[in-house]
Amino acid sequence: METKTATTGTIRYWAAAKSAAGTAEESYRAGTLAQALEQARSRHADEPRFARVLGVCSFLVDGDPVGVRDHASVALRDGAVVEVLPPFAGG
Repeated sequence: METKTATTGTIRYWAAAKSAAGTAEESYRAGTLAQALEQARSRHADEPRFARVLGVCSFLVDGDPVGVRDHASVALRDGAVVEVLPPFAGG
């Protein structure tokens, strides 16, 4: 498996994810989406609801949907923005 070089960027939380994280955004230093999300889980380990909410979220990286891709295969460029989107009611 290829090692991704760590980059810095921002994770933005929306709706229930924002509430569970207790913040609208925070920075990360990671090479892949999986690494950035693991950092977030560790950072919010004292809030069990955060991990549950994160487990049902969809993700955008620089506006592009991640979809069903393995998060370890999603490389993050320097300055990338990861949007964490919980399921929304309605359409």
